[in-house]
Amino acid sequence: MKLRKLRIRAGWTQRELGDKTPVHHSQIAKYELGNETPSKEISDLLDKLLGADGDLSDLWVHVERFPPTDAFRKYKEYEAKATAVHKFLAHHIPGLLQTEAYAREVMSQALPWCTAEEIDEKVASRLARKSILESPEPPLYWVVLDEAVIRRPVGGPSIMRAQLACLLEASESPNVEVQVLPFAAGCHAAMGGSVSLLSFDGGPDVVYLEGCTLTALVRDRKAVAQHSHRYDLVHAAALPPAMSRKLIEKVSEELGNAS
Repeated sequence: MKLRKLRIRAGWTQRELGDKTPVHHSQIAKYELGNETPSKEISDLLDKLLGADGDLSDLWVHVERFPPTDAFRKYKEYEAKATAVHKFLAHHIPGLLQTEAYAREVMSQALPWCTAEEIDEKVASRLARKSILESPEPPLYWVVLDEAVIRRPVGGPSIMRAQLACLLEASESPNVEVQVLPFAAGCHAAMGGSVSLLSFDGGPDVVYLEGCTLTALVRDRKAVAQHSHRYDLVHAAALPPAMSRKLIEKVSEELGNAS
């Protein structure tokens, strides 16, 4: 958001700004959406080009960038302590609401280099995390799913129907809310990536960003507020929980007919 405002103030398009840097203009768009984080060198260059007086360079140090495995390990630590988790998922059912068969299919496809034994370990670890929602004081778990998530038949109609049934059952819990962002909503504030906003008792919110090649934890209060705003816009554009349930049930019925 900060980068976009500075670019517009300078009177440049994303392509024009990209032409002045070593990165493609499509990367500029991803930086502005918050789907990817520029390197320190690119942040410093953008800061200089846009006359940001150190604002972009200073913001970079507040974003913790990790290799995917390390980032997710850190995210799980936060997840276990959170009092509320708000998530937008663009590509798959969130881990805490996945069935074993669905989780196995997702991991097998996403990690084709892993052995069967390694996949078994990862699936077991994911299923163990579901205990967070079954604890005496579970967090509020509010999920917004892109419609593509419920329509993509991961593992085939049978596995997907079981997954949708699990999703519907979970949505009946008082601490779990599930909404669907319909295709009819068109372009939205979180195009291209998933975002998780975690809240805690006695501590500031943390945002976890997840893309194909980048994961990041964001703690800077201004940046967290901006990502929270993005989530709020997606939440507002999604179907209400009751209507979301009806759509999920409809898709499940369609899968049953297809099988």
